[in-house]
Amino acid sequence: MTVKTRKSWLAGIVLGLAGTLVAGEAETGVTLDGCVMTALKANPDVKSAAARVNAAQAAVREASSAYYPSLGLAGNWVRTDNPPQAFFMSLNQRRASLEKDFNNPDDTENLRGSVVAQWRLLDGGRREADRRAARSGAEAAGYLVESVRNDLVFQVIRAYHGVLQVRDMIKVREEEVQSITGTLRLATERHAAGAALKSDVLNLEVHLAQSQEELIRARNALHFAVAVLNAAMGQPRVGTNDVAGMSAGDARSLSSGTTSNGVVARPELRMAGAQVKASEAMVSRARREYLPVVSAFGSLDWDSETGSGPERSYLAGAAVEVNIFDGFRTRSGVAKAAAGAAQARAETEKLASALTLDLTRSRLNEQESRERLEVAGKSLASAAEALRITRERYGQGAADITELMAAQVAFTANQNRQVAARYDALISRADVERAEGALGLKWGETKSGVRNQKSEVRIQNPESKVAGHEQKEKG
Repeated sequence: MTVKTRKSWLAGIVLGLAGTLVAGEAETGVTLDGCVMTALKANPDVKSAAARVNAAQAAVREASSAYYPSLGLAGNWVRTDNPPQAFFMSLNQRRASLEKDFNNPDDTENLRGSVVAQWRLLDGGRREADRRAARSGAEAAGYLVESVRNDLVFQVIRAYHGVLQVRDMIKVREEEVQSITGTLRLATERHAAGAALKSDVLNLEVHLAQSQEELIRARNALHFAVAVLNAAMGQPRVGTNDVAGMSAGDARSLSSGTTSNGVVARPELRMAGAQVKASEAMVSRARREYLPVVSAFGSLDWDSETGSGPERSYLAGAAVEVNIFDGFRTRSGVAKAAAGAAQARAETEKLASALTLDLTRSRLNEQESRERLEVAGKSLASAAEALRITRERYGQGAADITELMAAQVAFTANQNRQVAARYDALISRADVERAEGALGLKWGETKSGVRNQKSEVRIQNPESKVAGHEQKEKG
């Protein structure tokens, strides 16, 4: 089977599944669209990743600020009778006199206001290396957001389909209870007529109790599945009766072909690459510690004894700093940064291998789920026919109760397997796109550019409605 044929066949299956889940577009209740959009806005992981992006962008601005001169204001007030300090304060105030006793000065005050400026002219490329590292960090933070979104969309899809799966299994259990109840009624009538044993009735009653117990467990499982969905969204807003089911548009999103580019689009791998660039920039930064630094500085000062009539003076100059010997600190810093860069490259290679394995696993799971779905459909048809025939034979007295109960158990088990295979096929489809790194971006593009969307998940209120509007992707 070619890739194109397989994708077309898969699209047909998923669209067919959507037809069995809902009739047309869901107009009421919480849709998958609403759950995904709510999660992308309210999930704490998304908020945390967005905060990291803001911090990384601030780091870039901080690194770029080193190119600008610094300008500040300073002020101080001093009172002393120390001879040297008193003499120089008098000089700054332009009132020094040789008639004074310099060894025993009077108490002298000085109020000084200053404007101080400093500008690093040359630093051997240190600032540029810092800025490159900061930009790579910001790039990595951006890919972190994509990674969180990619994983989060899959978690919501899996949780949403988990709710639908449990709900369908509840229907299977309810049908089983109804079927056994009907069979028990038939067995009771036959026993009253003397055509069946009392043990048939008792066995069916036990079997009915077991089915009712499984129904209770399934209903409790529905509450937990809803709790998982609420946790994925980050807001406890969905109730057991709120989920509307998957719409045909959702199925189109899940059934479209994958990028087939392997793991090159995975944001985790791109983030690791950005971290490698940041570590290499830090190696360059460490090596530039050997180069000299040239700075310019200056100040404009006002000195006064009483705060009035201040005398102005200025100071300007340049400074050169050269690292001659620092106890091998710079050499050790270079070695440390180089080792960090080598570690980052090795971790990237390891991550690429792990992501490739993840993609292989997801594709194998998808293939398995498709095959299971096909087998489950055929098996369910056979089990349904076997149950029908066995029930007729039991009604005619040609089959015993053990055979009928076995046929009922087989039919229910096949129903559950088909439900599980159906939703596994949908979840595994989304898992492949997650493993290829395209799920988060693709889902957002599909929802914003193809069709109108339902609003975010509504709060559980009988009077609340799900208002439709277009979800627009920002940024």
